[in-house]
Amino acid sequence: MAFRFRTENRKSPHSIRPVTGLMLVLAITGCSLIEDRSERYIDEPEGEPLKLPETADEGKFTQVMPIREISAADSGRMYRDSIPNPPDMTSDILDENYVVEELDGQIWLLVNDVPGRLWPAVTNYMNENGLGVAYDSPQLGLLQSELVNFSKQARELLELSDNPDGEEARMVVLARIAPGVRRKTTEIQFRTFEVEGDPDELLAWGNQERRSEEQLSTSKRLLDDLAGHLEEREDSKSYSRAALGMVSEPLVRLVSENETPQQIVMTLDYGRAWAEVSRALDEADVPVVDLNRDEGYFYVDFRPESDRESGWFSWFSDDPEPEHTFDVQLDQTGGEIAVTVERAEDYSGDDRSSELLSELFEYLY
Repeated sequence: MAFRFRTENRKSPHSIRPVTGLMLVLAITGCSLIEDRSERYIDEPEGEPLKLPETADEGKFTQVMPIREISAADSGRMYRDSIPNPPDMTSDILDENYVVEELDGQIWLLVNDVPGRLWPAVTNYMNENGLGVAYDSPQLGLLQSELVNFSKQARELLELSDNPDGEEARMVVLARIAPGVRRKTTEIQFRTFEVEGDPDELLAWGNQERRSEEQLSTSKRLLDDLAGHLEEREDSKSYSRAALGMVSEPLVRLVSENETPQQIVMTLDYGRAWAEVSRALDEADVPVVDLNRDEGYFYVDFRPESDRESGWFSWFSDDPEPEHTFDVQLDQTGGEIAVTVERAEDYSGDDRSSELLSELFEYLY
């Protein structure tokens, strides 16, 4: 015997109204039935740090999911909407692992690795391309080539003429390997120098010297070529014990008093410091209302996020225009740049200057 089942969907045209009304109530109340877990981040007890075996090479280990640090003093002053989001698990990885950057007459290759592992790789690059290494100083992070004029391979790399007219200037290449502005990065630079004869010592790098367009073009060509060399040999990197003595003081540091951030100190030239602070504000999504590079200030809007949005009615209107609520000031003293934050004179909201400094530091370093 066969059975046949039939289902019918007989709904009254008015039966949908209570459900629609319930959805509207939930939307207006802000989904209050969902548990608010925003404060768990600061209330969670700190765990014990992992310890590696004594024989382990710490340079080969890193955090898979970095957690942003919050001091006990800061956590008590946090508002629910100002609790920092945990950083992306890829925060230690550059968007591109080998990036040639240029700013204010300087050009460098930014690499997501420590100097100790790049020192032997750059040495290998110079030897393989006919530059050779005549002098080096791991402490200064400098590698100096032999005279490039007498190497056919080096001449091709630097695009020197095969048949120079008359007597040509003698030339050497200097490579500089140094810790980058951002943590766990390295900046590599190449510079060409004209010399009267074969140098018998390491040349001075000369930070204040302006490079010509031709010199910058040569440096960029070398850095592009080095980037390809490093990328092809990523799996065969070695570590240099000689480079352990390389200067590794951070170029960006946060200065605090009684556990409250007071200023960010940057051991950079002004142009580079300005560009890095501008990048940090952009990546932190802090709106810039006005700026003046010569005067060294950014006028920004660092109100709590809830005050900068239209809330539930943002569906029907645009977010309000940014307001000038805090000043970010850059001041140059000697060879350092001090970055400070103050509440704007016309802003009467809570003084979140120390929070903005902490957030900028996270994106700078």
